[in-house]
Amino acid sequence: MPSRIIFYGYALRRFAPLALCLLAVFLFFGCDAGEKAGKGDKSVPVVAAKAELRVVPSVIRAVGNLDPLATVDVRTRVGGMIQEQFVRDGQDVQEGDILFQIDPRPFELAVQEARARLERDRAQLANAQSGLRRYAQLKEQKVVAEGQYDDSYAAAKTLEGTIKLDQATLDRALLDLEYSTIRAPISGRVGNVLLNKGNLVEANDDDPLVTINQIRPILVTFSVPEAHLPSIQEQMAKGALAAQAFVQGDETRPEEGELYSVDNAVDRDTGSIRLKALFPNDEGRLWPGQFVRVILQLGERSGVVVPSGAVLDGLKGTYVYVVRQDSTVEARPVKVVAVFDRVTLLGDGLADGEIVVAEGQLRLEPGTKVVIAGDPQPVSEVGP
Repeated sequence: MPSRIIFYGYALRRFAPLALCLLAVFLFFGCDAGEKAGKGDKSVPVVAAKAELRVVPSVIRAVGNLDPLATVDVRTRVGGMIQEQFVRDGQDVQEGDILFQIDPRPFELAVQEARARLERDRAQLANAQSGLRRYAQLKEQKVVAEGQYDDSYAAAKTLEGTIKLDQATLDRALLDLEYSTIRAPISGRVGNVLLNKGNLVEANDDDPLVTINQIRPILVTFSVPEAHLPSIQEQMAKGALAAQAFVQGDETRPEEGELYSVDNAVDRDTGSIRLKALFPNDEGRLWPGQFVRVILQLGERSGVVVPSGAVLDGLKGTYVYVVRQDSTVEARPVKVVAVFDRVTLLGDGLADGEIVVAEGQLRLEPGTKVVIAGDPQPVSEVGP
C-alpha cells in the first residue's frame, strides 16, 4: 500500500506541468471562441424595398353612412274619413301617385255651394250695373237726385267685391277637394302605413299617414381629415369628383357616383370635414342606414412611393429607415402625401431608387448594420 502512494505522488509530480499546459491551451482557445461568439455578426435581418418614382391615383378612403336624398312625412291637409288606400308598406311610388282618398263628398258639396253663390252674385251685379247706367243717364238729364246715383254706384261696387270673395271661396273649395286626394310629393319608397282605410283624420294632424324616402338617387355621408380639404377644393374647381361605394358582402361591384357637397365647417372635436356623395342607385343596392366603404378619387399624383409598412411615426414626425452603401441604416424624415392600400406616396425626403427597410424595424436604430433578406423587393409586393 505505501508503495502505491509513493507511485501516485511521483506520477503527479511528473505530469503536472503537462496538465497545466493543456489547461492553459484549453482556456485560451475556449475564451477566444467565446469572445468570437459574443462578437459574432450583429447584422439585423430585414426585408427591404426600393423607393420608386410613380404616377399614382390619389384617393381618399372612408367609411360612410347612407341617407335618403329626401324624406317626406305625408300628412293630410283636410279632415275626413279615409275612403280608399292605394299604397302598402314598402311600396315604390312615383311623384304624383295617389296614396289615399279622403271622402270627397263634403268638399264636392262645398264646391257646388260656392259656385252657386258666385253665379247668384254675378246676376245681381249685372242688374246693378244696368241700373247704374240708367242712373248715370238720368243724372246727366238731372232727372234723379245725386244721392240716388251714388247709392246705385255703391251697390254695384259692393257686388263686385262680393264676387271676388265668392271666387276666392270657390277656389278654396276646389283646392280642398283636390287635397282630399293625397298624392306622393316625391318618388321613393314608402315606409310603414300608419293609418288605413276607414280611419278619421284631421287636417294637418301631427301624425303622418306614411313616410316616403327618396333612395334613387341616394346620399352617402362620410368624414375625412381636414388635411384633405385643400386637395378636395382644388379638384372640385376642375370638375366633379368621382366616388365609389362598396357594399359590405359584395365589394366586387362598387356603385359609381360623385361628390355632392362639402360641409361649411370643420368639426372642432374631431378635426374632420363632412362630405356627401350622390349615387344613382338604379339597382336599389344601397339602403338608408347602411354603412359602406367609400373611395373618393382626387385625380393622379406623381412622386416617390414606398411600402406603407416602411413609414414610421416618431416624436419629430414620420420617417423611414434608409439602407446606406455600408449596410447601415439612417433614419430619414419624410413627408407623407397620401396612403393607399399597400404603398405610401411621399412628398419629399427620398429619391428614386433608394433602399428602405419595409419590415423588421423593431430592432433598428440609426447606425445599425442590416442584412437584407434576398434582393430589395418591388414596392407593390411589400407592405402590410
